[in-house]
Amino acid sequence: MLLLGLTGSIGMGKSTTAKLFEEAGVPVYDADATVHKVYEGEAAPAVEAAFPGSTVNGKVDRQKLSAMVVNDADAMKKLETIVHPMLRSHQLRFLSDAEKSGAPVAVLDVPLLYETGGENRVDAVVVVTTAPEIQRERILARDNMTPEKLDAILARQLPDAEKRKRADFVVDTSHGLDPVRQQIGEILREVVKMRRRRS
Repeated sequence: MLLLGLTGSIGMGKSTTAKLFEEAGVPVYDADATVHKVYEGEAAPAVEAAFPGSTVNGKVDRQKLSAMVVNDADAMKKLETIVHPMLRSHQLRFLSDAEKSGAPVAVLDVPLLYETGGENRVDAVVVVTTAPEIQRERILARDNMTPEKLDAILARQLPDAEKRKRADFVVDTSHGLDPVRQQIGEILREVVKMRRRRS
């Protein structure tokens, strides 16, 4: 089974692209959804112990936690050491299930793929992109988003141009869903011809 890493900066249309891979019959591991899941369960006690006041009713409150870690690199590291091993075990379970299902290709949807060295754990990387003004417009339309918060998020992410340069495939979401579906079809046709290269 070949493994595609799917990534892209905030507001580029990555979640939509992931859904279209699923629509094409490809198993997709959603890192963000898994974070939500562990925050609502297994991670909550450890996160509360490390960041008192970050949980409500036994679940991590993402906004409270975010306020505690967003501008503090050490706090971010501390959080990652708690959460990453849990996410890794969910990911391994997903891969084992996808392999058993006989899928020729699976997708790991990971927002910070390059930032965490994740490109070494996949066979090819798909970067989702769009025009900077479309990106900003999409993000600022979200609830609880401010230009300052957006800048803090973007500062933690590898610049889009750098991601595109390092990608095996680039999907542009500027022109609606049909062109994206078409690009996904082309990627899937190409990927099956590739050699496995993950470490």
